[in-house]
Amino acid sequence: MLYLIGLGLNDEYDITMRGLELVRGCSEVLLEAYTSVLTVPVERLEALYGRKVTVAERDFVESGIEPVLERAKTNEIALLVVGDPFGATTHCDVLARAKTCARAAASPRPQGM
Repeated sequence: MLYLIGLGLNDEYDITMRGLELVRGCSEVLLEAYTSVLTVPVERLEALYGRKVTVAERDFVESGIEPVLERAKTNEIALLVVGDPFGATTHCDVLARAKTCARAAASPRPQGM
């Protein structure tokens, strides 16, 4: 499953509780690093989220995301976006491609919440 998760606009604490639970349950966490600027070091996200966060540059998100979509068929993967995850057409495109792969969600409610 691929989750597109908005982080808010300030720091690591702006993520929603739902988003935090999803991130903590993912085996892989990517951070889209070009649409908006993260105001804190990635290490602060990693400390709070308890997961390694890999920075995904523009070319990767726009052109190289297919291997991630394939892994999302059998793994829980988060794509973190500073601000609104659908504020850029690139993210909408990633979701459309993920849905084509049949394993996508935009921050659904985790089990038990």
